[in-house]
Amino acid sequence: MSASTPPPFDALRCPLCRQPLGRRATSLRCPAGHAFDIARQGYASLLTGSRAPAGADTQAMVAARDAFLAAGHYAPLARALAEEAAGAQVPPDGTVLDAGTGTGYYLAAVLDALPAAQGIGLDLSKYALRRAARAHPRLAAAVWDVWRPLPLPDARVDLLLNVFAPRNGPEFHRVLRPGGTLLVITPTARHLSGLPREHLGLLAIDPDKDRRLRRTLEGHFAPAGSRQLEYTAHLPAPDVAHLVGMGPSAHHLDSDATRAWLAERPGPVPVTISVTLSRHHPREGMTGTG
Repeated sequence: MSASTPPPFDALRCPLCRQPLGRRATSLRCPAGHAFDIARQGYASLLTGSRAPAGADTQAMVAARDAFLAAGHYAPLARALAEEAAGAQVPPDGTVLDAGTGTGYYLAAVLDALPAAQGIGLDLSKYALRRAARAHPRLAAAVWDVWRPLPLPDARVDLLLNVFAPRNGPEFHRVLRPGGTLLVITPTARHLSGLPREHLGLLAIDPDKDRRLRRTLEGHFAPAGSRQLEYTAHLPAPDVAHLVGMGPSAHHLDSDATRAWLAERPGPVPVTISVTLSRHHPREGMTGTG
């Protein structure tokens, strides 16, 4: 598929009536007549209303994330996801959903590992989706809140990605086909060690995160293995600022404290990158609702 080919929106369903959506020039429409605009940057807006969704990444946060990812500091995470995806028995024409896709960085890496698969990236931030829509020619990006019922039919997805993002266990189960795979990346307690969290205003890693992950998914998914990825990234001052500014902490960030701390360090800052990559399969005997 060439870079000029329209992205594959055909897997999406109307969030109002659940009927299939079809592309009509600059919009997506269902048989009932509901229409959703496709922005000139290439992403679709499925959420109704004019107000920006609460908690969505801002333009500055997305710019920081884009710069940080472009520097390659999280490339090992993208490679690990791509390796897992390549072994997940996704059909040649399968569908990959990235729930909380951000700029589409990880989904693009997975699609490169699956040469014929179609990708769907959902996120609250239109600023992130402007980049996601251009991240890969087989990627369809749409504004959506993953806590709400997903705009997809039952058992439509073959592989579901969830990287540093909210997890909607029941809906993930509903849209994954039997035998499909859910890949989740979560930070460990050592993630971002080397940065003074309190001084820079960074949110602490929840020590109960692993238990919360199990609680979110139990009853809907069976664990199928996990591995830890941990390495040290030596970050120049601008990349430390990007790292601090790209996450949820940025909503209440003390930029002056970040600049002052970095000014005291003449060289790259060693920062521990530590995450768990876990694999899950949908439990059988449960039916979807959409």
